[in-house]
Amino acid sequence: MNIQVLPDHKLSSVAPLKPCNVEKKEVELILVKDQNGVQYTSSTIMPTPSTHGTPCTAEELEERETWGKKIDFLLSVIGFAVDLANVWRFPYLCYKNGGGAFLIPYILFLVIAGMPLFYMELALGQYNREGAATVWKICPVFKGVGYTVIIIALYVGFYYNVIIAWSLYYLFSSMTSELPWLHCGNAWNSPNCTDPKLLNGSFLGNGTSYAKYKMTPAAEFYERGVLHLHESRGIQDLGMPRWELVLCLVAVVFLLYFSLWKGVKSSGKVVYITATMPYVVLFVLLIRGITLPGAMDGIRAYLHIDFKQLNDPKVWIDAATQIFYSLGAGFGVLIAFASYNKFDNNCYRDAILTSTVNCVTSFFSGFAIFSVLGYMAYKHGVRIEDVATEGAGLVFIIYPEAISTLPGSTFWAIVFFIMLLTLGIDSSMGGMEAVITGLLPSVTSATTFCHCVSVSVSLSLSVCQGGIYVLTLLDNYAAGTSILFGVLIEAIGVSWFYGVDRFSEDIERMMGFKPGLYWRLCWKFVSPTFLLVRPLGGKKGLVGGLVWGGSLWHGSGSRDGRAKYLTQPTQHGQKRTAPPPRTWFLSRFLPRFLPF
Repeated sequence: MNIQVLPDHKLSSVAPLKPCNVEKKEVELILVKDQNGVQYTSSTIMPTPSTHGTPCTAEELEERETWGKKIDFLLSVIGFAVDLANVWRFPYLCYKNGGGAFLIPYILFLVIAGMPLFYMELALGQYNREGAATVWKICPVFKGVGYTVIIIALYVGFYYNVIIAWSLYYLFSSMTSELPWLHCGNAWNSPNCTDPKLLNGSFLGNGTSYAKYKMTPAAEFYERGVLHLHESRGIQDLGMPRWELVLCLVAVVFLLYFSLWKGVKSSGKVVYITATMPYVVLFVLLIRGITLPGAMDGIRAYLHIDFKQLNDPKVWIDAATQIFYSLGAGFGVLIAFASYNKFDNNCYRDAILTSTVNCVTSFFSGFAIFSVLGYMAYKHGVRIEDVATEGAGLVFIIYPEAISTLPGSTFWAIVFFIMLLTLGIDSSMGGMEAVITGLLPSVTSATTFCHCVSVSVSLSLSVCQGGIYVLTLLDNYAAGTSILFGVLIEAIGVSWFYGVDRFSEDIERMMGFKPGLYWRLCWKFVSPTFLLVRPLGGKKGLVGGLVWGGSLWHGSGSRDGRAKYLTQPTQHGQKRTAPPPRTWFLSRFLPRFLPF
């Protein structure tokens, strides 16, 4: 009888379970005689002494932890991918880049780059059942890439959690009969604070947009009441930690710890709330928004189609940046989440479903955002473009100001900031899960606690009076070009060194079918080309481009926006100046978080 043996290059190098010492045995065949053309043999089995220690224990043979239910995994992936960038970045990008025409490059890059990379990471993690670092046993020379993305995810956590703490601070501040950013006259307001009712197109003049006017109560509450930026002269003068933000940050870290302390068994239940709540709130805000005067003007501005914008390369760069950071490929999170799937799970269907839900959410959120921006434009007698902005300026200044003018403003403010909190929490959970799973073979409550403590200590500088300087530096250099380069090397390692054919066979072992030609071509040629060309379009931070930009936080304004603000005339005809170090730093970096 012939026994077919796969050649070495066809065999998987993956061993999902821990290697242990199994007693090996050899079979000795002895020829007895040859009678009438038939060979008779006898065989004996001889044990081979072990040279690797003791046999496997029960713990070593225990299978890897898996998700309690399939829906736990889907909600975790959706919760990670759908973050602040979906709300504060995509709608503005769509509006300024041709409205509906922007969807053409956006969907194109989703199909040729976003989905293939998303699918690749899910399949890679599910088959190997390892984190972002240990998964590279398939090609050990690329193991450094795994540690790279883990470090990037750790850096992002250092400032992502600070923005969640801001949301929590706003949530607590909203629990009053009158929202604190409704009027001037508070302890944090400057003498130049201007009542929003007095602001209109004729008052602003000189081409100044309402979104960049910094003397409103909402703008001063963010800059002076929350950040206390006016008490810092620059990055060389960070000042003391803000105890209110410290408490909010501690609350966020403890919330993350108790969400992750039992691994995916606990985090898979938390996402039932954190991943679904934003959709409920967005729908409620949309219903309320479209009943406001001017809402339809805002929605029409959001959906207007300008195909001439597609001639601008920056539109294509913005689309590529948004789709990459929004889906979250390259942070090790998708690999970590998929590693807890059952081996035969259909990750192809999961990749299509979750990436599509993420993009549809971005588009849907634009209606809730621009209905309110249309109301703001109508209320102050200005154009939509004068109130349209992105990033922190949108979710911490413009939108809260609009909410403060509505009947039942306290309720709407609480609902809105709960949405921001849940959008951030499950994304941060994914980042912490990627770090822990990527570095440790098993997740325990002790390792989770140690990681949470280390992150909270590292965040202390970001909640000082000048902490936004540290936060902005991390945003610019933690997850910009570096993450693009990391995913590029990851794609090359899987497609060219491990091999697309072998990777496709791994997927066939899991799901019973090979990926189609389209996916193999994207993995080998299209996606690496996309990742190689994208950095040439300019550097963008995660928040400004993910988060920032993408997500979490994207700010608006030009690099010299702060310099213009520093010399902007006040309502008394005077001009402001600032020390050169602060002027240089803010004009160079801060437009992502301060819409000057």
